[in-house]
Amino acid sequence: MRVVGKSKILKVKQKNIGNTKLCNAIDKLIADLESFEPDKQNIHDIRKDADCVHNDGFYFFDIHLYRTFIMIELDEKREGTIIWVGTHQEYDTTFKNNKGTIEKWLRRNGYIE
Repeated sequence: MRVVGKSKILKVKQKNIGNTKLCNAIDKLIADLESFEPDKQNIHDIRKDADCVHNDGFYFFDIHLYRTFIMIELDEKREGTIIWVGTHQEYDTTFKNNKGTIEKWLRRNGYIE
């Protein structure tokens, strides 16, 4: 799978360059996504932390130990687009751990109609 928008997650890595465990977790997420074959696998087969937050293919990934969330849109063109990255606190502030709020955010930002 092609991963679009990696610069968003690489900024987190750059800001935390001394945190090798976090940097390794980010590298692993990117590698997992790039090796993901949506026509042969389910996203949960390669990432147990994948949480489907909208039926149009939007998932949050929680690099659990570090409370970093990444929202990705998986589409039929075999692309995964990183559209939001933040800490657990930023996630709570922005999305309030609520799928309705997530849907409103996706709509407001032009990701869904």
